[in-house]
Amino acid sequence: MSLAMTETKLNSLGFAKSPAETRVVVAMSGGVDSSVVAAELASQGYDVVGVTLQLYDHGAALAKKGACCAGTDIHDARRVAEKLGFPHYVLDYENTFKDAVIDEFADSYLAGATPVPCIRCNERVKFKDLLETAKDLDADCMATGHYIQRFDGQKSAQLHRAADPVRDQSYFLFSTTQQQLEYLRFPLGHLHSKAQTRALAEKHGLSVADKPDSQDICFVPDGDYAAVIEKLRPGSAQPGHIVDQNGGVVGNHEGVINFTIGQRRGLGIGGLAEPMYVVKLDPDSREVVVGPKHMLATRTLHLKEVNWLGDHPFDSSEKHILDVKVRSTRPPAEATITPISPTEAMVTLAAAEAGVAPGQACVFYDQDGSRVLGGGWISAAKS
Repeated sequence: MSLAMTETKLNSLGFAKSPAETRVVVAMSGGVDSSVVAAELASQGYDVVGVTLQLYDHGAALAKKGACCAGTDIHDARRVAEKLGFPHYVLDYENTFKDAVIDEFADSYLAGATPVPCIRCNERVKFKDLLETAKDLDADCMATGHYIQRFDGQKSAQLHRAADPVRDQSYFLFSTTQQQLEYLRFPLGHLHSKAQTRALAEKHGLSVADKPDSQDICFVPDGDYAAVIEKLRPGSAQPGHIVDQNGGVVGNHEGVINFTIGQRRGLGIGGLAEPMYVVKLDPDSREVVVGPKHMLATRTLHLKEVNWLGDHPFDSSEKHILDVKVRSTRPPAEATITPISPTEAMVTLAAAEAGVAPGQACVFYDQDGSRVLGGGWISAAKS
């Protein structure tokens, strides 16, 4: 082999040097996914540095067992690093997390929106502040345990859905910028099942191999949003009326924060002619508006804070026929995206979706359903 060929051969992370000369910061949550990433890279000879973020006081009432980066998770991440022999640091990002994620979550919820704080955490903490920390540590790249794929395209790095559609986390990573994507690596994206990840954890003898996945937002115990909002914003649960689409009072409630768009159960308004759903929340008047299911149908969305990952500029000279997801659990469906500005767009869904609410994300995919082309935040939704 010639010297030129040796110099251009890329390692598994895409760098033209040996793994030992390649420093990679691994964002370690203490769970099985990021632990496997660290173990795999360390076993391949990379210069691994583990970093765990303490995002909130793990002794506070908001914490719960199994939550991301609570006390036990920091301990688990440290044990993995000790076993595999690479340095591990815990960074206190509590104030950053509160300012950038928790406060906005509370304020958005109180304003009647349906926020997705996990996206903001990736956008404003993990892929911003932590990524900059990785650069300060002279790392060539930062790796995470997210289930998503990164490929080197002809023009730039591309983001693609995970090989396992069940584990795919592309909805939560749409706001990853092109510049961030050039620096990030996602070593688990090609795996076809979580069982494969756990098998790798077993192979490396990791104590977290059987650790359960976290199901809820890390600072929302048991999915009880209202309880957390009341703790963050005392007195926010103000009673009010449940009204129909004509403004007639059909019931009472103990706080708008107890409801979400599309909700049917737990309204306490039985005896009506047909099933009723929450179709609008009005925090100012403290009214929860209910109506029949057809009132939930949404075709037109206004997006703000659009992040575009396409190969050509996102501007008003061209409409885009793409697939979109308006919630993480729905498959991509066809839509027309009309740019208004580089960061604003109108989206017309080919088929109406039910229960779309401001505060949710609308994520763009190419029409083969693989490549992630960005997305935006829904600021308004109508039929």
